[in-house]
This record gives sequence, structure tokens and C-alpha cells, in this order.
Amino acid sequence: MKAIYFEPFSGASGDMVLGTLIDLGASESFIKKHIEAIANVSMSSQKINKKGIAATNISIVEKAPANERHFSEICEIVTSAGLPEEVEKNALAVFKIIAEAESVVHGKTLEELHFHETGQDDAIADVVGCCLALYDLKRNPETAYHEIVCGSINVGGGFVDCCHGRLPVPAPATLEILKQSGLPFYADGSRELLTPTGAALLSHFAAPSQIQTSKTVRIGYGAGDADTELPNVLRVSLIEYSGCLPLQKDQIEVLETNVDDVTGEVLGNLVEKLMAAGALDVSVFPIYMKKGRPAHMIKVISKVEDSEMLARQIIRETGSLGVRVMPAKHRLSVKREIVSAPVIFDEKSYDIPFKIARLTDGELITISAEFENCKQIAAVTGLPLRAVLQQAEEEGRRKLS
Repeated sequence: MKAIYFEPFSGASGDMVLGTLIDLGASESFIKKHIEAIANVSMSSQKINKKGIAATNISIVEKAPANERHFSEICEIVTSAGLPEEVEKNALAVFKIIAEAESVVHGKTLEELHFHETGQDDAIADVVGCCLALYDLKRNPETAYHEIVCGSINVGGGFVDCCHGRLPVPAPATLEILKQSGLPFYADGSRELLTPTGAALLSHFAAPSQIQTSKTVRIGYGAGDADTELPNVLRVSLIEYSGCLPLQKDQIEVLETNVDDVTGEVLGNLVEKLMAAGALDVSVFPIYMKKGRPAHMIKVISKVEDSEMLARQIIRETGSLGVRVMPAKHRLSVKREIVSAPVIFDEKSYDIPFKIARLTDGELITISAEFENCKQIAAVTGLPLRAVLQQAEEEGRRKLS
């Protein structure tokens, strides 16, 4: 199988994504014809050198003064352009991601929103052009791909000047898009490297990379406008791979400490507090320490960014003098989500949350009904808890698998 693999080590913008896809093999004439028809712009490209790397630089020049539009106006422009159905669907989805992020940031409905920078003709051309490029690559046998993945994104640093004033990087809308996307990112630099358009394009099309081994087929570079210490380019590769592991892979840290003077009640309370604070798992083991003293080992699995906070809580609650941290361990896990579904008991409908676990290829592993909800239903109906759990999980499998 083949995949498109983005490496945004120097950020991403709409024109960088477009440039790198054209460099990878998308038809420039096909894209130019469509975007010059949909937006009042002229498009050109040239090869330039960025810190020793030859990259495709895309220039999209507006023919009329800058303007701003409502979300509905942008949707109308896209739907009336006669684009291929797949391109139209993807372009609308990308603009919706931007619109929903702006809506959250500004506290306005989609109907009230004005798009400023992202509503102008050059931004419309960027989004539609990238959707056309990916469509063109997929239909060409030499560049056809099965999925799109993305490595960690460098958002840059410092501050950015926009129509709302001077704001820290990443800009609020960009950060909101990243929050919803699940794509990994980091900050390195003194200027904005990831724009809302770049974030929305990667968010819509790409999943976090979990590919283990691959062979590179071809490589493309798209040039950015910045002059930075690292080459301001976006790299994309067309790779062949045998398939992704059907498991999620993430980084964790394992926290450990031994305590010999803490009661069971304090340990039970600690477990509850650590789980509520974001620990991924907490275990307490009986052990023997020096001179045969009975004690307990506390072991916590933590997200890397939460480990210091959880270690502090362990020390405060137990009086431990220190916590061991085993960093950078890989964890392979299933994808988990909670979905509610109605279940009928005694002719009355109850909404029950179900924990659903799947492999990343969609294969269902388990569906389990939330225990506390089933316990409450058993108390209200007088049914045995065992029967409520069994009926709920049978219904959950039927409706949610």
C-alpha cells in the first residue's frame, strides 16, 4: 500500500501544502485551471532554493482588493464551481474546520462569522487547490495512495500580527484546530510557522503517523515565505508500506515509589485522586522492603506532560521522598471512545454510556456498559444488576458495533 506522509518540521501553510503536492507530482495545469475559475486570482510556480533545498514556491496573486466573507458565502462559491464531487466535499470540510475554530474563539455562530484572512480569494484558492492536488494524485496510478499521515508539526513561536491584534503563536484559531485534530505538535522558533489554513488542511486529510517501516517512492518540497534557521519548507513523501499496526502508539512515562507507612485508606484515596487528575492507570502492589518490612509499591502510567504533576500529588499524599520516572516508553493500545445509546427497561428508555474499544482499522474489540448507570437502573427497576448489564451490552453491540 502507499501513503502520503507530511513532515511539517518547519510548519505548514496553504501555499506550502499546495507547493509540496505539485512537487510530488500533482498536475499544476489542472489545479491552475480550476482555482483561477473559482477565485479572482492568478497562480504561478517556480523552483527556489531554501537553505540548500530546491522547493516549489506557489504564488497566488489576488486581482481585486482583499475582502472578507461569511461562511455561507464561501460554501456558495465552492458548491457553484462545478468541482469534482470529492474535491467539493473536502473543500467544504476544510472550511468548516476553520469556521468552527473561529466560532469557538470569537464566541459567535457560524452565521455571524466573518472570515478575514481565510475568507479572501487567495485562501480559497489555497484550500481548493490542495483538495484538487490530492484528488489528482489519487487518480494517477503512479501516485495513487491509500491514506495520508502526518508527523509532529512545528507551530513556531513568538507572536503574530493579525486583524485581531498581536497574539501569541500558535494563533487562537490554529490552536483550536490542533486541539480537535489530535495531531501532535511542538513549538520551536521565533515566528508563526503554522497557519490556520495549513492546520485545517492537515487536520482534515491526515492522521497521526503510525507507520512502522516503509520505502520512499518519491519526495516533494513546498516552499514557505519565511527565512528561518531551518529551511522553511514542507516535505512530503509518497511511501510504500506493508500496513499500519492496528493499534495506537503513544509515549508514556511510568512513575514508581515505595512506601512503608501509608494506610490502605490513604492508598485508596490516592488511586482515586490520581485517576481523576489524568493518570492512565494506577496500581498498588504489596512488597517487602529491607529488614523484611511490609510495604507497597505505587505504579502510575502517565502521559509525558502529566508526569510531574502526578509525581507531586503522590509525594503530597504519601509523604514519599521521591518518585522514580521511567521515560519514553512506548504504549500500544486500542482506540477508545464513549458513546451513549438508549436501552429499554420496563418499557422506559434509559441513555447508557458505552465504552467502545477498536483497533485503528475499525475492528471492534469490546463494548462495555457504564457500571454506575446500570447500577442506578437496577435500583430503579428492581432488576438484578447482572441482568441489566447483560441486556445493556447486548443492545450496545447491536446498535454500536
